[in-house]
Amino acid sequence: MNILVLNGSPKKKSDTLRMTHSFLNGLSSRQPCDITVINVIEKDIHPCQGCFACWQKGDGRCVQQDDQNTILEACMHADVIIWSFPLYCYSMPSHLKAVLDRTIPLLQMRMKETNGKVQHVSLADFSKKHTVVICGAGFPDWEGNFEGLRLQCKNSFGNLTTVFVPEAPLMNIPEAAPVAEPLLEQFHKAGQEYAATLTLSPETIRILQTPMIPKEAYLAGVNAK
Repeated sequence: MNILVLNGSPKKKSDTLRMTHSFLNGLSSRQPCDITVINVIEKDIHPCQGCFACWQKGDGRCVQQDDQNTILEACMHADVIIWSFPLYCYSMPSHLKAVLDRTIPLLQMRMKETNGKVQHVSLADFSKKHTVVICGAGFPDWEGNFEGLRLQCKNSFGNLTTVFVPEAPLMNIPEAAPVAEPLLEQFHKAGQEYAATLTLSPETIRILQTPMIPKEAYLAGVNAK
């Protein structure tokens, strides 16, 4: 299985990437995997120019000469694409959003309506590709913080599994290890489950998305700094 991880964290010590690595370790423990991690912040990715030259050429490539075409090629070869990033302004960081914006070379201008939804026709067959979104937030709860991102992911990706984790900064606080380590173990188990089914059960997602400590304790820790 070819796994592509698009790491959207701008930090080398990423809270979300710790969870993603545990997920990958669990996945690879159940079947052979070729894993490629791209640290997007280190790449030269320009904003989309809206020129639509990619649709005129129809070759799956962008006319801009930066690192995006390498990412597009990696997406084409991947069986599973994992988008791993922290929540920024209720969405993804801008450098990763630029990558998403510039995936339009993988689509065509032609549109079709399926089940009442109008979408652009894919340039290639993506029906067997799967997408996992792992997003960590600094907020202490789930409600009210991930709805916009959930809709964006639903409209952007197929065969989608999303995991939205509150209190993610606890991942890299030594004092929080007693609650962070059990969650990392749950991500390891989730990776094993995903290797077998290419999906996660609602119960597994519920466990991964449950705050590690009570909201009041989390807020007290944040506000004490």
